Amino acid sequence: MRRFPVLDALFVRRVTEASPGKPKGATPRFPGSVQLRHVDAGSCNGCEVEIAQAFAPVCDAGRFGIRLVSSPRHADGLLVTGVVTNNMAVPLTKTLEAVPRPRVVVACGDCAVGEGVFSNGYGVAGSVGDVVLVDIEIRGCPPEPTSITDALRELTGR
Repeated sequence: MRRFPVLDALFVRRVTEASPGKPKGATPRFPGSVQLRHVDAGSCNGCEVEIAQAFAPVCDAGRFGIRLVSSPRHADGLLVTGVVTNNMAVPLTKTLEAVPRPRVVVACGDCAVGEGVFSNGYGVAGSVGDVVLVDIEIRGCPPEPTSITDALRELTGR
């Protein structure tokens, strides 16, 4: 039987990444699973693209018990991207108030952590930490999907 090299190439490598080891750190806040509500407080959409890749099949943050939900009332915390604009400061705090306790706030990207390139803008209220209390910071402009997944894994301990 004759073999085709094209077909051999399909079976040589894995389709998804292997699961990395357990994250180092303290006891997880939400053992098992965590639901997060994503809030875009005024970003350039770069972090959103990387978040979508973190939940796509290659990184697959869902296999570690992390999910994005539509309602803050169903969430365990917020995943906030972008610098907080004046128009988004009040909606961000109201969204956080709608999340039941215990809750967590994750600032994703350099803009959310420390204002990034948008600092001192005329419509900028500040970084996420200036408006609400931040528990986890993910640095990068934009952060890589593996960095996002690794940081969120600290919440579940998986």
